Amino acid sequence: MIGTVVTGSSFYHLISYVLEDKKDLSEKQKREMSLRDGVQHKDRAEILAFNNCFGDKYEMAEQFRDVARLSKRVEKPAFHLSIRLAEGDHLTKDQLIELGEALVKEFNVADHQYLMVFHKDTHEQHFHIVVNRVGLDGKAASDSNSYRRMAAFCRKQEQKLDLTQVLSPKAFLPKDQQLIPRQDQRKIKLKDHIRKTLREVNDYPAFEKAMRALGYTVIKGRGISFIDGKKVKIKGSDVGFSLSKIERILSLKKELANKQQTQRNFESLSPKKAGKKMHYTDNDRPQYNSDSPLALGIQNLANLIEWLLQPEMTGNTLPYELTQEAYDRKQKRKKRRQSH
Repeated sequence: MIGTVVTGSSFYHLISYVLEDKKDLSEKQKREMSLRDGVQHKDRAEILAFNNCFGDKYEMAEQFRDVARLSKRVEKPAFHLSIRLAEGDHLTKDQLIELGEALVKEFNVADHQYLMVFHKDTHEQHFHIVVNRVGLDGKAASDSNSYRRMAAFCRKQEQKLDLTQVLSPKAFLPKDQQLIPRQDQRKIKLKDHIRKTLREVNDYPAFEKAMRALGYTVIKGRGISFIDGKKVKIKGSDVGFSLSKIERILSLKKELANKQQTQRNFESLSPKKAGKKMHYTDNDRPQYNSDSPLALGIQNLANLIEWLLQPEMTGNTLPYELTQEAYDRKQKRKKRRQSH
C-alpha cells in the first residue's frame, strides 16, 4: 500500500474534494470508473467513518474551522491522510475502516475531528481522511516526520493484513538498507517486453505495433521512450535498449534472415556442397556444423544478436571476438592453413 500525508489550510476545499464527483468527467466516465468487481456503484465517494462532525460540506468545514481557532499557532490545521492499496489487493469495508482507525491512532488524532471517505474511481482501493490537527482541547497534533511515520505504518499493516509488500522511499529506510540497489519492477517489465518483442519481429514498424499491443505508447525521436498504462514515461536507454540498439538488432535480424534464406537455397540446390546442415539447441538458436564462410557468418550473426539481447547489456560495445574484424582475421588464418 502507498500512503500520503499533506497539510493545508483549507478544510472546505479538502472536504469538497473527498466528497464530490470529479467535475471534469462525463457521466459515462463516472459510471465506467465506478464499476468495480462487476458491481455498479452509484457514487464515487462513500463515507466510511467520521468523528465529532456532521452535516454537509459547508457545515463540516465550519465546524473544523471553529475548532482550529482554538490554537493560534497552527497555520495549517488541515491534515489529509490517504491510503491506496497495491494492484490486486482487496480489503472488505470493515477492514478498510479498521485500517483508517489504526491510521488516525498512529498520528495521535483518533479523538480529533475527522472524516474518512472511500473512493471508487480507480481499480485500486483507496480512501482519504480529512483530519483537524487541532483537538477539542486546543492542542495540535505534530506533523513532523509524517512521511516516515506513514511509510512505517504501511509496512506494518501490509504484514498484518497479508498484503503486497511495497518498498518504502529510500530516505525512510535504515542507513544499511539505503545502500542496497533496488529493482524497479516497472523497468524490468518494460525491458522484458522489449526483449521478447525484438525476438519476434524483424523490422521497426512491426516492433512498434507489437509494443502498442502490449499497452505502451511509443515515442520515437532522436531517441525512444515508452509510456505504460500508468502514464509513466521511461526512456529506452534507461532499460538498456536505446533507439540505436533497437535499430541495430532489427538490422542484424534482417541480415540474418537473408543469409539463412541463402543457406537454405544453397542446400536445396546442392546438398552435397552445402556441408552439414544446422541443428537447433533447446533455446532455438541455430548452431551450424559447416565450415563454410556462409555458415560461420550466420552463426556469428546469431551469436551477436543474442548477445545484444542479454539483460545485462546497456551499451553498444562488443567483445572483440564478435566484431567483423575478428571474423575477417579468423577467415584469413583459416585460408593460410588450407593453402599450406
